[in-house]
Amino acid sequence: MQHLKHRTNISAPRSPAPLLLTHPLIHPSTHPPVPPTLKTTLRQLTLPLLAILTAIVLTVPVIGFALDWNWAKIAAAYGGLLDGALFKRYAFSNTLVAAIPLMFTGLALALGFRTGVFNIGAPGQFLIGATCAVFVGYAIPLPPVIHPIAALTAGILGGAFWGAIPGYLKARFGSHEVINTIMLNYLAFFLQDWLVKNPMKDPNPGVIRTPEILQTAELFRFYDRLHIGLFLALLAAYGVWYLLNKTTLGYELRTVGSNPEAAKYAGMKLGRLTILSIALSGALAGLGGAVQILGVDHAMPVLYSSDYGFDAIPVALLGQNQPIGVILSAILFGALRNGSDLMQLRSGGAVSREVIFIVQAVILLFVAAPAIVRGLYRLKLPQSEIEKEGSLTRGWG
Repeated sequence: MQHLKHRTNISAPRSPAPLLLTHPLIHPSTHPPVPPTLKTTLRQLTLPLLAILTAIVLTVPVIGFALDWNWAKIAAAYGGLLDGALFKRYAFSNTLVAAIPLMFTGLALALGFRTGVFNIGAPGQFLIGATCAVFVGYAIPLPPVIHPIAALTAGILGGAFWGAIPGYLKARFGSHEVINTIMLNYLAFFLQDWLVKNPMKDPNPGVIRTPEILQTAELFRFYDRLHIGLFLALLAAYGVWYLLNKTTLGYELRTVGSNPEAAKYAGMKLGRLTILSIALSGALAGLGGAVQILGVDHAMPVLYSSDYGFDAIPVALLGQNQPIGVILSAILFGALRNGSDLMQLRSGGAVSREVIFIVQAVILLFVAAPAIVRGLYRLKLPQSEIEKEGSLTRGWG
């Protein structure tokens, strides 16, 4: 097996190395996928759109039963969902505010899926990134512009560190990243709880939380509550796309995710790439936590919500693990969250806002099993990127 460790020069990230094509362990279908074109991407959006439509239709019986099948009230409930998400004053900007953290965590999970790791640790990495950012935000006085940059950097480093731990354990000891990241979520949760109640506690009596960040650390708002974190999320999406499709490092990461045997035969360092992939994923989640603190919350209470990490799983899958798809699906989930309050109000409280979680769950079900959608609508669509890469289940193997 010594010859398998021979290093092969890889200078062209856009095409597989010839050596990979001749190795008997490698089937051509397992080569790293070719970057999708715009036409391919649009065709792949058909299944997610049908999954969303089907999920919304399936909630009609739930809402109808809650409203005694009064169609006027049912229409008012759905109208409230649309108004709250899009059409009321500041509704769309608030939808984008709700979508921004989902964009970061969705990108984090999509990057992990594309590189062959199932990073369940986004909630913990989001939490650690937020904790690091809030500390820099209130405890370290810095000039404007420099202060938010320093706090965001702290969030990135915190998330990357928290992600690198399960990466190292997987690379060094072979322990599975799913178990490691779940355990690290618990550690992050209790660590944050202890920090907020003890060394980071606001000295003023009253609510138990950290002090508010200094004004110099706040992210600039340009429309109501909408802040520049939106542009940072779009920049992060472009960065992920560029990394995966235009760089040698991205080629190596995708190769490891598609076929570890091929990567090993080509001389790639699997351990280093595994650690790096989860660390980069954690950095994105940590940046999301930092942006949420600096742009919206400005302080961290105990039991700080980390739902963004778990909600990122359907966001990434619905977006087909493509950066542009993640951005769009994050906006959809942000709209559902933002509109659910008005839907509950318009229904007189009969329809709980939690019905939106049913929609999310059904969407995830259909996206994870696209054959159901194909069967329902009798479609002959090409396989999605998730199906081609097997990225949803590879991490469990």
